Amino acid sequence: MIDFSFTEEQELFRSAIREWCQKNLPLEKIREMDSKGEIPREILKGMGDMGLLVMTAPQEHGGTGADWVTACIAAEELGYADVSIALPVLWLVESSWGFVVDRYCSERVREECIRKAFKGDAFIGIASTESGGGSDVAAFKSTARRDGNGWVLNGEKIYISGTEEAKKLGGGYFVIARTSPAPEGASHRGMTGFYVPMNAEGVEINKRFEDMGRMAISTGGFMMQNVKVPDDYRIGEVDKGFYLTMEGFDNARILIAAVCVGAARRALDIGMEYIKERKAFGRPIGKFEGIQFELADDWAQLEALKSLTYRTAWMNDMKYKQGKFSALEVGRYIAACKLIAPHLAFDIYKHAMIWMGAYGYTKECPLEMGLRGIMSYCVGAEGASNIQRTVIGRELLGKEYIPYK
Repeated sequence: MIDFSFTEEQELFRSAIREWCQKNLPLEKIREMDSKGEIPREILKGMGDMGLLVMTAPQEHGGTGADWVTACIAAEELGYADVSIALPVLWLVESSWGFVVDRYCSERVREECIRKAFKGDAFIGIASTESGGGSDVAAFKSTARRDGNGWVLNGEKIYISGTEEAKKLGGGYFVIARTSPAPEGASHRGMTGFYVPMNAEGVEINKRFEDMGRMAISTGGFMMQNVKVPDDYRIGEVDKGFYLTMEGFDNARILIAAVCVGAARRALDIGMEYIKERKAFGRPIGKFEGIQFELADDWAQLEALKSLTYRTAWMNDMKYKQGKFSALEVGRYIAACKLIAPHLAFDIYKHAMIWMGAYGYTKECPLEMGLRGIMSYCVGAEGASNIQRTVIGRELLGKEYIPYK
């Protein structure tokens, strides 16, 4: 028989993080964060004390060594608590990309950034997107050339989460740059990953974008002009950075799906409470089939997504722990999660807001924060929807059916 139950430790962890969220992240606090455009330092410190920050890093490096199922539990509960999605964005960026950096970095980077990030005293993120696009990683133009015992980086990164946080807290980003000419027909080769601190000479944070949602975490860009970094800041092997980038994207995508599960669950809970109380024609509007059937469909689809998400997280654990699945096998299911989750969550928020009528369109209703936040995942954070379809199609039909080759 297949056992779908969580372990006793995982259930206790869910209870603990849920209790922490209820105490520290009430809807009034989320609205305040969304309005002020920042995450309070005490929230980050509290998450650090709980062992939530970069929780996927192994215990021997100072992390909690959480597996991906447990990380998805955290993602779901944070998504449920912070309907604006801002805090879950910061958390999942660090939990996925911090994991990759910690897995392949030198002890120097671990000491200078990762161990501080555990406590909320530094930020570690991903800076891949460039002005020419984000999905076509192999076409990025940032470069890195050897310079004695180090490297010199040049280029521009844009639409990057957490630039202001990295500036204030300290820390930096996993940056991918071209280090060798790409062989013909293999443009993904010849790229290398680096840790680039935001206080390095030649780094200029040059823009903060005014996003429509997830207001409490910044989105910006930065220039690298002859930025010198030691070889200790190189992440992984030379010319193998593309593969580390794909690993980071996969891990981030599964956490995004879990965040969407939690956020959508909160929308349904708020919506159900409303349609039980709001009356029209002398009866609760939840009695009308036009609303009740839509609720039933949303719940059923959300439960299916939740099962797919946790099964995929389990597959990811088996990949890392036992080599039971290949990265490509797991990647197909991760792509399915990322393809479905944001759009389903967005639809659920839309439906619940429509049930609420005029109230749902006001800022007194917390769901408008969720609609704005979830949209960031729909438009392409950690990979656009058509990229997920391409990944799935490639794995179903074979590499000879990749559309861009």
